[in-house]
Amino acid sequence: MIPLTEIFAYVDDFCKIFEEKIQKFAIENSKKKTRNRPMRMSLSEIMTITLMFQMSNYKTFKDFYLECILGAYKREFPRAVSYSRFVTLMQFALMPMVIFMQGLRGKETGKYYVDSTKLPVCHNLRISRNKVFKDLAKRGKTSTGWFFGFKLHIVINNEGEIMNFRITKGNVDDKKPVEILMQNLKGWLFGDKGYIGKELSKALLGKGVELITNIKNGMKKVFLEPAKKYLLGKRFVVETIIDQLKNKLTMDHTRHRSPCNFLLNIVSALVAYQFLPKKPSVGFKALNNLGKN
Repeated sequence: MIPLTEIFAYVDDFCKIFEEKIQKFAIENSKKKTRNRPMRMSLSEIMTITLMFQMSNYKTFKDFYLECILGAYKREFPRAVSYSRFVTLMQFALMPMVIFMQGLRGKETGKYYVDSTKLPVCHNLRISRNKVFKDLAKRGKTSTGWFFGFKLHIVINNEGEIMNFRITKGNVDDKKPVEILMQNLKGWLFGDKGYIGKELSKALLGKGVELITNIKNGMKKVFLEPAKKYLLGKRFVVETIIDQLKNKLTMDHTRHRSPCNFLLNIVSALVAYQFLPKKPSVGFKALNNLGKN
């Protein structure tokens, strides 16, 4: 795990630039003087604490904050506010965290994997009682059954780095966000059978992306070059990454009390993953340069 000081240094450098640009924009577009009361905790502290939670072994943010931030790390965060106040302040970190994540995008290798995973916001038996996400979440279905919530769609490179992500409602087809996910990327894209579609393949090919999947029963067999066949067989790497996001980190839980903090939890898990020193990857050398013309 990267030390706390190193994480804070990365975040703090970003926040200085971010806040400077926001302040400049506010001054240029302000027609009258407005009071801008500073927060007791800095934006970099709020973002760092959110990332620390993802890398901790705690299952609830409340326990983590009370025991670590107000306890073990009290000296590192002397201006720490109460738990309830911090939960309110977390909403201010959402937009900066999304922008920060974009700056951590992986290398363009020309070899990518796409997949999606469900993000339920409550147990199926409590769908009718859920008020926080009543008009936002939708029922969706995966291979493991029905759920109520959203979907996370991600694209990774063959080195296990996240290239792009999208969050959609639970009933959105997995193929729909793919073109946006692959924007400005070219090369081979490997996915499961759920991404099979002539229209999608044609649209991606026109943008320099070749979609490669296994075939369904009854479909005509297609010859795959050895390199493509090898890489397609390693598609489980993206599933391993999703498993880490949900289990090693703390992306997957249904105790959110606001949509904003729900989104922040997801994005902060993605950012925390990018900081992990070791990532699942497709280990090969001989085939690494194949497919480059």
